[in-house]
Parts: sequence; structure tokens; C-alpha cells
Amino acid sequence: MLSILFLTLILSLFWLLLSWQFAPFVLGCGVVSIALTLYLAQRMRVVDAESLPLNLSARIVWYWLWLAKEVALSNWDVARHIWGKRIHINPRVIQVKTPMKTPFGLMLYANSITLTPGTVCIDIEDGQVTAHALTDSAAAGLESGEMGEKIRRLGL
Repeated sequence: MLSILFLTLILSLFWLLLSWQFAPFVLGCGVVSIALTLYLAQRMRVVDAESLPLNLSARIVWYWLWLAKEVALSNWDVARHIWGKRIHINPRVIQVKTPMKTPFGLMLYANSITLTPGTVCIDIEDGQVTAHALTDSAAAGLESGEMGEKIRRLGL
């Protein structure tokens, strides 16, 4: 029940953030669409502790902010390497050990790697992530383990 209430809150905030309309008709459409989404999610049994981990609700915001900063810095780094006078790309495939304990943690780690420009997660097997890195700095960032450590500190 707590997961449904939390999902209702998140969907409502997301609807208001995207529409930013407060006319009665638009708010009514929002209520109907959120109710339909909650009904379908409940009927499909997709709302559980793993799909909506309430223990991460506050802490993950700090991770998202850190990831947004890393995405911006990586984007700048890749653009600098590609558009610079001398191209300094050195594509390679690397393997990095993961400190994650849960499937959700592995998924968050792999998606975070792929979201960061210059890196793509290729495979996850036996506690190791295989990733493609476009530059030496992107590879060094993955090999440092900072991203994995931040996710591990979330309890994943």
C-alpha cells in the first residue's frame, strides 16, 4: 500500500512538472491518467519493493545530481576530444569489477555507465561489467570505481 501511495505522489508531481497547467480540465485529465496508470500497475503486479525502492527515495536524489554533473563533464570531455585540433580518442573495451549486491544495483550501474557520454556498458557477468570507453579519461573514470562506490553506498 505504501508503494502505491508513493507512486501516486511521484506520478502527480511528474504530471504537474510536465504540464504546469492548473485548469480544471487539465487537472482532471491528470487525475484520470494517474488513476488508470495505478490501476494497470496494480493489476499487472509491477509495483513492489524492488520496482519502487522506498529506501532510496531521498538518497538517490544526490546520486542523480552527481550523475548529472558527471554526464555534463563527460559530454564536455568527449566534445573536446572530437572537435579539438588533435583528436585524442583511444577506443577500448575494459572490464570493471562491480561492488553491487542486487539486480537493481547492477541495472543502475550499467545504465549510469551508458548514460555517461564516451562509455557504453556491453555486458554484465559474474560481478564484472564489460564496457566500451571512447577516451583514456573515460576508461580511467570507470576504472577508478567512483560510480560503483556511490551506488554501493546507496545500499545496492
